[in-house]
Amino acid sequence: MSKKYRLLIAEDHTLLRAGLRALLAQDTDIEIAGEADNGRDAIQAVGALSPHLVLMDLTMPGMNGIEAIRDIKRRYPETKVLVLTIHKTDEYIHESLRAGADGYILKDATHDELRVAIRSVLNGKTYLSPDISAQVINGYLGTGQGATGSSPWDTLTHREREVLKLVAEGHPNKYIADYYSLSVKTVEKHRSNLMKKLDLHNASMLTAYAIEKGLLAG
Repeated sequence: MSKKYRLLIAEDHTLLRAGLRALLAQDTDIEIAGEADNGRDAIQAVGALSPHLVLMDLTMPGMNGIEAIRDIKRRYPETKVLVLTIHKTDEYIHESLRAGADGYILKDATHDELRVAIRSVLNGKTYLSPDISAQVINGYLGTGQGATGSSPWDTLTHREREVLKLVAEGHPNKYIADYYSLSVKTVEKHRSNLMKKLDLHNASMLTAYAIEKGLLAG
């Protein structure tokens, strides 16, 4: 009897999760162990369900996929993570790989390509969509990986990025403080640090920056 691989689908769109579940149900060696619609729940699900692989969207509410990948790889390094996203820009590719992603595939891929990507990652290989592999070779594996300069985004801490997302979603300091079990004064400090590091001077500018970075994208 062939081995069954447990997969976790981390994706905030309900219809897409259902479509992926139906698509992958055709493969007899794959079992959908669970689903999550945000990065924080994905991390908890990995701990509870021990999937072999996580299909990870990048832009989700609360905690984005890149932060979730980083945390999953720190806590559960044996779990494979395959990014499944609409984003094909260098920044998303490089950030995902630096966070520890084992593969990167675009949402317009065919079922056959998704199957190849899943099995490649499960077998310990890195899979990159053909559409983006040239970018990685020219960037991440070339000057991108060895570049010494850093962008303002790179200077943000894990918590500052989380706070930025919630600020951009329009939540007040009290809500953010309660959400992360922080004091309002600590949240105010994070907001102040964000504005200094990014050279942005109000919530509207922070929101525009978050949109530019894809934090609020679908």
